[in-house]
Amino acid sequence: MKLEGNTILITGATSGIGRGLAEAFHKLGNKVIIAGRRQNLIDEITAANPGMEGLQLDVQDAAAVSKFTENVAKKYPQLNVLINNAGIAKFESWSEDKVDLEIVRSIIHTNITSVIQLTAELLPLLRKQKNATMITTTSGLAFVPLTAAPTYSASKAFLHSWLQSVRSQLNGAVEVLELAPPYVATELGGQAQAEDPRAMPLDEYVAEVISILKSNDTADGEILVERVKSFKQAVTNEKYGPTFELVNSMFKQE
Repeated sequence: MKLEGNTILITGATSGIGRGLAEAFHKLGNKVIIAGRRQNLIDEITAANPGMEGLQLDVQDAAAVSKFTENVAKKYPQLNVLINNAGIAKFESWSEDKVDLEIVRSIIHTNITSVIQLTAELLPLLRKQKNATMITTTSGLAFVPLTAAPTYSASKAFLHSWLQSVRSQLNGAVEVLELAPPYVATELGGQAQAEDPRAMPLDEYVAEVISILKSNDTADGEILVERVKSFKQAVTNEKYGPTFELVNSMFKQE
C-alpha cells in the first residue's frame, strides 16, 4: 500500500484505532473520510484535522449502508482505500439457561454482515483505481479466542478466513490486508480497557502499524505488530494450549 496521495474511507473512525489511523493517514497527506454513528464526534475530529471529511453511518442499518456507499461513490470517485474498522465487542454468558441472542445478532451484523455489504458495494469503485487497497480490522482473538467473548472472537476468525478467500479471488486487482490488533488501550471494551496498563498504548500501536506499511512487511497479507505475533504463531509453534490459557486467565469476565 502506498502511504501518500490516497483517498481513504475509514469506518468506525470516531474513536480508538479507527480515529488513530485516520489522523495518522491524514498527516501523511492523504484525503481521509471518516465514518461513524456519532455526528458530534465526526464534527469534533474533522474540525481538529482541517481537510478531513466525515459522513454519518450506522452499519447495522443495511438500507443506510447502501445509501452511504452510493453517496461515497458519487462524492469520492477517486476512492482507492477502504478500511473496514467498525466493530463491537461484548461479553456473553453461555453457562446460563437463556443466552441473549440479541447480543449475538448485533455482533454478527456489525462485525460480519456490514463489512461484507460495505466491501461488496464499494469493490467496483476500488477495482477502477490504479492502486487500491482494502484493509479489514480483525483481532489477535481471531487466532486464540477469549472465552468470555465467544461471538466476538468467532466474528474475527470469520473475517480472517473470509479475507484469505477474497484476497485469492481478487488476485492483486485490489490489495487485501488484514489488520489484527493485540489488546489495545481503546474504549472497545469500555473505559476499563482504555485505562488498562496491560493494553498496548494506542499511539504506539498506530505508529507500529504505519511503520509496517512503510516497510511493506505484510507477509500473507497480514499487518501484525510484535505484541500480536504470539497469537498468530500459537499453532505453528505448538504453544496454542498455553497461549489460550494465558489469554483467558488474564481476561476473565468479572
